Amino acid sequence: MHCPYCKHCDTKVLDSRVADDGGSIRRRRMCQACEKRFTTVEAMQLTVLKRSGTTEPFDRNKAVSGVRKACKGRPVSEDALARLGQEVEHQLRLAGSPEIAAHEVGLAILPPLRALDEVAYLRFASVYRGFESAEDFEAEIAVLRADHALQSAQPDPAVLASRSG
Repeated sequence: MHCPYCKHCDTKVLDSRVADDGGSIRRRRMCQACEKRFTTVEAMQLTVLKRSGTTEPFDRNKAVSGVRKACKGRPVSEDALARLGQEVEHQLRLAGSPEIAAHEVGLAILPPLRALDEVAYLRFASVYRGFESAEDFEAEIAVLRADHALQSAQPDPAVLASRSG
């Protein structure tokens, strides 16, 4: 690490801490030559392995851009899209691998998008999974309806807690 003040190449780490998000490390350093202090932040670089075999750095904005297209005309805010992008990146980092197949990025987008807006989810899934007919849409809608039926059949934990107290 070169000193940003004098460009000397010998610096000493004084303190290291995991950043709030857990995805980076903050280091406090001191230059051995000029004795000035500075902070560095180290983050694990996620890379995406494309179908062509090339790799590129993961870009949260690129993932959100694809979701934004699926959400066009839907009541989904930019804040909600930003949270979705953050959640997707978090899930990918939890996988523990620095290299993720492009297909895995799409898989990580589907659950939070489904929770955010089902119409946008169907749009995204139709492109991502390559729906080719109305039957493909009908099958996915049937899964959504079955999940809704399961959720409505289960009692609300908050209601159960209020009854027992």
